[in-house]
Amino acid sequence: MTKDTAPQLHLDNQLCFPVYTLSRLITQAYQPLLKALGLTYPQYLVMLVLWEADEKGELPVQVRFITEKLLLDTGTVTPLLKRMEEAGLLQRRRSSVDERVVEIYLSEQGRSLRSQAETVPFELLCRTGVDPKRGIAMRDEMLAMIRVLQQS
Repeated sequence: MTKDTAPQLHLDNQLCFPVYTLSRLITQAYQPLLKALGLTYPQYLVMLVLWEADEKGELPVQVRFITEKLLLDTGTVTPLLKRMEEAGLLQRRRSSVDERVVEIYLSEQGRSLRSQAETVPFELLCRTGVDPKRGIAMRDEMLAMIRVLQQS
């Protein structure tokens, strides 16, 4: 006979587990799409930040800008940027105003990769079978939760 005195501790009753599992599965679904581009999922996220900044005429960006956008620390982002620079996707340069600040520029190779990546979001959505309106609603719910958790 088992006691059911703490159902809040059952795996099926946790919010974190389906979010964690979904994150892993989405990342796995991206892998074949990104492999064709020569990118890992974290590199893809960095490229999304850089492509958007480029589109807005906001390049170069500081490393801090990338860490804030991706909610990652510099200890995670710096080695990632170094590998991306070695792959020819971007350039890292010390600021001429403040040498403590590293600025990130897109290389021509990184910029041209954008056109190849344009189909990735649509292809991923097709793989999930999720209705686009439902996908947008789910994303908005998750973003709202992220904002709440960031403030607490």
